[in-house]
Amino acid sequence: MSPVIAPSAPGRLNEPVQPQAMVGYLAELDAWVAARRSELAAIDTEILGRKLDTLTADLQLSLALWQAVKSRYDLLLVTWDSGRVGPAECARLSSLIWGRLDPGPSPSAQLAGMAVSLPEASRLSDALVAQLRQKLNFDPNAEQLARRLLDLRAQVERIREQAANEPSTARPAAAAQVSQMAARVSDLEGKRERGGDIGGLLGPLEIDAARYERDLIVGGAKRRENRDALARARELTDELTARELALRQLVANTVAAVSPAPKYAVPDVAALGPVPNTRQAIDVHLERLGQVGRAMQVVQDAYSGALAERDAQLGLVAALRAKADALGLGGNQDFTAIADHAERLLQRPPAPMAVVRQLLPAAQAMLDWLAEGGSR
Repeated sequence: MSPVIAPSAPGRLNEPVQPQAMVGYLAELDAWVAARRSELAAIDTEILGRKLDTLTADLQLSLALWQAVKSRYDLLLVTWDSGRVGPAECARLSSLIWGRLDPGPSPSAQLAGMAVSLPEASRLSDALVAQLRQKLNFDPNAEQLARRLLDLRAQVERIREQAANEPSTARPAAAAQVSQMAARVSDLEGKRERGGDIGGLLGPLEIDAARYERDLIVGGAKRRENRDALARARELTDELTARELALRQLVANTVAAVSPAPKYAVPDVAALGPVPNTRQAIDVHLERLGQVGRAMQVVQDAYSGALAERDAQLGLVAALRAKADALGLGGNQDFTAIADHAERLLQRPPAPMAVVRQLLPAAQAMLDWLAEGGSR
């Protein structure tokens, strides 16, 4: 089976795709997904047959990548809806293509730690499968050296683009590595044109290119993941700070409105300190922010519940008065005295809820007794 190459994705991040471009891309991606699955099945059979346990981890990562791409392809098809798309759907299609893939319950620890887009995952899959093929000497088109050289040249260009995204400190070394790889490809092309045998030299270069492309993609994905974690920590800090101010106002309102009020302290977000800038420290900080958020929810539920109880009791007074009127007992002095007293207590700040909880059942009991003829 001939190796397959992932199709070029349309559009770019935060830019809606063009429907015309999506038609061709979905067809090519469908063919790639099917062919890659067959290719991986053949490689899996070869590994099992030759008991090459050292290649199992690479195969698992390749299968996990394929599953992540397949899952995202399925979402693209649902969103595409046979071409019935508008601007909103085109924007969602772009996000699905260029946003981070969800690896799901991946058996590969490497994939679980990556943050790659659909095009990156597809190219990484190409690189990994090429590496597996070379390790297995499992290239049915080995005689087609010209095609392999062409694919290798295209891979070097992809690596060049990826290397340009490296941090400024690592960019010179990456550029030197790409230049060295491009020179090796040129040397092989020249040797082949002169009639030389390059079969033994092409395979190692393909492995080196696949490995380096994989390392660049993984490194870029980890850097984006670190930036995303830092952004999440900062956004969550701002969100919790605003929530803290709102909760303090809620606590003040509740204490002024009801007695006894709950006794919970509002968590102080500033006590956590500034957001750190290393990944391990950011993860710890995010966990602490999550704990603060959960504690804030407890405070919010308690104080909102206290206010809601007062409002519910006011509603109950109104309901009892309406019931009394319906029974023709609205003018009864005993019932009215209890209901009026409960309503006055509820409307005074702070309302003594313990007393009201006793008065309203008494008002209900009085109304029931009057309705049964107790006034006779």
